[in-house]
Amino acid sequence: MQISLKDLNQMDQAHFTHVLGEIFEHTPAIAHQTWSDCPFATIEALHQAMVAVMQTLSKEAQLSLIRAHPDLGTQAKMTDSSVQEQAGAGLDQLSPEEFTTFEALNQAYRDQFQFPFIVAVKEHTKASILAAFRQRLTHDFDTERRTALTEIAKIAGYRLAALIAN
Repeated sequence: MQISLKDLNQMDQAHFTHVLGEIFEHTPAIAHQTWSDCPFATIEALHQAMVAVMQTLSKEAQLSLIRAHPDLGTQAKMTDSSVQEQAGAGLDQLSPEEFTTFEALNQAYRDQFQFPFIVAVKEHTKASILAAFRQRLTHDFDTERRTALTEIAKIAGYRLAALIAN
């Protein structure tokens, strides 16, 4: 179900937070804090405001946001948005070999960085995700933390575009 930007701009903080609370995975505080910037002229302005709130979070809160994301190709419980996003890249139909590869890469990444690998799957195929996994495993912690937040911002933009009608 889509909502208009006009209707979103007229919501009280509680309703705004309820509607946008999962734009940033299991982190409704971002929507809650963004509400004070209403009204938004465009979806992009709303997105920029939400990303700005994300960027002002403490490093600990940013890591909590990153850690709230599911592993790719997992069969774990996910938000509806994550399920749809992963399905769009075919991650819900992995062969047994692909599943094993994703499991191994997820584990290697988690072991190295202590958070899940995050990528805006709408921009990828299974093959390009696997290539990104391998390339990003060569990064240091701070580079990957920043990369994860950049990917989260992209994911949030896609989620907002799907939720809000122009």
